Amino acid sequence: METVPGRGRWARIRDEAGPTFRLALPSVLAELGWMAMGTVDTFMVGRVSAGAIGAVGLGSVVFLLPAIFAIGVLLGLDTLVSQAFGARRFEECHRWLWQGVWLSLFLSLPLAGVVWFGMGPLLAAGGLNPEVLAMARPYLEILAWSLPPLLLYTTFRRYLQGLGRGTPVAIALVTANLVNLAGNWLLIHGHLGFPALGVNGSAWATVVARVYMAAFLLAAILWGERRRPSGLRAAARRPERERLAQLFRLGLPAALQLVLEIGVFAAATALVGRITPAALAAHQIALTAVSITFMVPLGIASAGAVRVGQAVGRHDPEGAGAAGWAALLYGGAFMFVAGIVFVVVPRPIVTAFTSDGGVTAVGVRLLLVGAAFQIFDGLQVVATGVMRGLGDTRTPMMCNLVGHWLLGLPLGWALCFPGGMGVVGLWIGLSAGLIAVGAVLVFLWARHVTRITRVRPSP
Repeated sequence: METVPGRGRWARIRDEAGPTFRLALPSVLAELGWMAMGTVDTFMVGRVSAGAIGAVGLGSVVFLLPAIFAIGVLLGLDTLVSQAFGARRFEECHRWLWQGVWLSLFLSLPLAGVVWFGMGPLLAAGGLNPEVLAMARPYLEILAWSLPPLLLYTTFRRYLQGLGRGTPVAIALVTANLVNLAGNWLLIHGHLGFPALGVNGSAWATVVARVYMAAFLLAAILWGERRRPSGLRAAARRPERERLAQLFRLGLPAALQLVLEIGVFAAATALVGRITPAALAAHQIALTAVSITFMVPLGIASAGAVRVGQAVGRHDPEGAGAAGWAALLYGGAFMFVAGIVFVVVPRPIVTAFTSDGGVTAVGVRLLLVGAAFQIFDGLQVVATGVMRGLGDTRTPMMCNLVGHWLLGLPLGWALCFPGGMGVVGLWIGLSAGLIAVGAVLVFLWARHVTRITRVRPSP
């Protein structure tokens, strides 16, 4: 959709609202499906032992760090594919797909090596419970086999979304949850003649589900090409050094931004572990709640990146601005409602996870703090996405570094320990960091829009 010159800003945003919503919906479903997969794993191994829950949770978190870094590097495909598609340069889209495939393979080997040979000894040096460590190390080593298909799935997903085709991505995640559920049922307890592998069975189920996800999206790409040929089979497939370098340079700041954002909450969890078990339990419950709501603007951010990138590709700066503002409005509106829910019914949310009165009391207070940063959390992740559509991945990285690590975490630590406020003080500090990052990124997005729309390109 091209915007019409001379129309008002709000009219253009209304024009963009429909296409953005249609692309955002399957992306949001995909993000929620991604989170559901980990929840199913934890639930099903919980019937093995309490140590199994800890092993799966710990192994998943440790695996997530290198995986999220690689996934972040591939986010550069959002910019490159969507801008090429907006310019109707389909051969460029196909060539970027192949470079994404090559980069996925090049990243998989060293990062799998890090998981196999680095993370295990790191866990052993951490003084963990021997029972948990004995299950976590083999679980992590098996999970490393899922890294290549996971990165290929990411490449195929970014390519399809860059073309505006989000539905196959949502279907892949929903059905992959069924594959994962079946794999857990068969391999954890050994149903239908399969071996009972316990925690390791859950890891193999995850590997199979991720292979399925990659295969499903590859089939969707090939099927789409068969129905509407666009030259995919004729596109250059060899690795191109300059393109790989360009993709890596664009994706590296996005990867670092993700690591910084996830890392600050991991650091916060480690700090809470020094307080009391009740505080840690309340922290985990509240963090789970805000993570679920976060998945919605995260999906909207992906759609916003694509819509902005497509507008840039067709030399439509006003359309890029309208797409970005539409995505920000969707993300902010949803998180505003989520914040109200946290204020109105915090106790039922917490008691869905625990019946412990002490944990519930702290969890309710944490959700009230979480309500304060919901809208800013949504705005910062969507702003990160729409700025990625313009090709700017460095600004969100720097804002996350300053806001989370130089403001939020130090302030939270000061309020938690010297200030005597405990885990609530830590959350207040993290909230301040999120509010600052969200406000600054929206301001900088507005400046970007002003800059790109100042001079209208010639037809």
